[in-house]
Amino acid sequence: MERRRSFIGRAMRFVLERVDTATRARAGRLETPHGTVETPMFMPVGTVGSVKTLGPRELRQDIGAQIILGNTYHLYLRPGLEVLRQAGGLHRFMGWDGPILTDSGGYQVFSLAPLRKLSDEGVVFQSHLDGSRHLFTPENVIDFQRIIGADIMMVLDECPPADVSLEAARRAHELTLRWAARSQQRFSATEPLYGYPQALFGIVQGGVFPALRRASAQALVEMDFPGYAIGGLSVGEPAEVMYEMVEIVTELLPLDRPRYLMGVGTPANLLENIARGIDLFDCVLPTRNGRNGMLFTTEGILNIRNRKWQMDFSPIDPGLEGYVSQTFTKAYLRHLFQAGEILGLQIATLQNLSFYLWLMRAARQAILENRYQSWMNEVLPRISQRL
Repeated sequence: MERRRSFIGRAMRFVLERVDTATRARAGRLETPHGTVETPMFMPVGTVGSVKTLGPRELRQDIGAQIILGNTYHLYLRPGLEVLRQAGGLHRFMGWDGPILTDSGGYQVFSLAPLRKLSDEGVVFQSHLDGSRHLFTPENVIDFQRIIGADIMMVLDECPPADVSLEAARRAHELTLRWAARSQQRFSATEPLYGYPQALFGIVQGGVFPALRRASAQALVEMDFPGYAIGGLSVGEPAEVMYEMVEIVTELLPLDRPRYLMGVGTPANLLENIARGIDLFDCVLPTRNGRNGMLFTTEGILNIRNRKWQMDFSPIDPGLEGYVSQTFTKAYLRHLFQAGEILGLQIATLQNLSFYLWLMRAARQAILENRYQSWMNEVLPRISQRL
């Protein structure tokens, strides 16, 4: 046990700087081998080693991204593990020198339900690319993430849909705990491949059932992970139920470990869950919605395809100082979308991620100044309005 704790300690260090006195909002620093992440923080999603339409320079220099997320299932299928091993890991392969977190494939247990078969051994996936079958176990998923080289790895878990029965949620919770123990054992028995240590997070499941959420959190805390993810939310349940589950779990998680809420979500979701003690987020929403013409701005949410922007020559977002927000006009961006120009997708993606990262920086500053609740109450109605 002492050897494992020492190894994990070298892989990652979390420093809690401030807890807001009116909420559970936290400001901290997550130190990894590839740099420090100032929390709370949103992670742009780079599922297959690419944040769609953006390169590492745009992510780092233009919008200030500090950490990105990759997906083990998708990277396993392509480019494939041998390519990643020969490249020296995902950081070198994609030219990103910052921290990377990888999901384990557990979300695909939910999202690809018709293409997988679940057992205590693991999950057999039928590839969505060519129909071939692949076994993911708690052990080989650790091996896969060793090859990928993520700074933060996830245990394999079962992510059930929101509407499952209590009994089905209990089975998923119990299976996830067994897999977490096996993942931890494999992690302790193996070494990183590229000269820097990695950290492994446990994942709290339990559906929308408070007793299961408590049992899952308590069991994982006993297993002493260096960080904890909360999975199985934002999968169809009402927002208030999600918030209730997060409150239950964060009350039980150790103060000195980072908390990551998986796959969430809207700006309002982020701010409400920061208030409940979450440190890290990821979601495809800002990038996917951007490519479909929905822009998040400091003034509200707008559909850039609407005719009302045709003659609007004001900056995309007067409230943000970034190059994209200030240089291009709403009229020009609408024109790019109408013309089917790829540049439009890039500008919209940059705007949305710029906004999300600005929101995290502003939330962090409010926490450090112990005014998170009043700040959230002021900013949330404005950024949530439809323009």
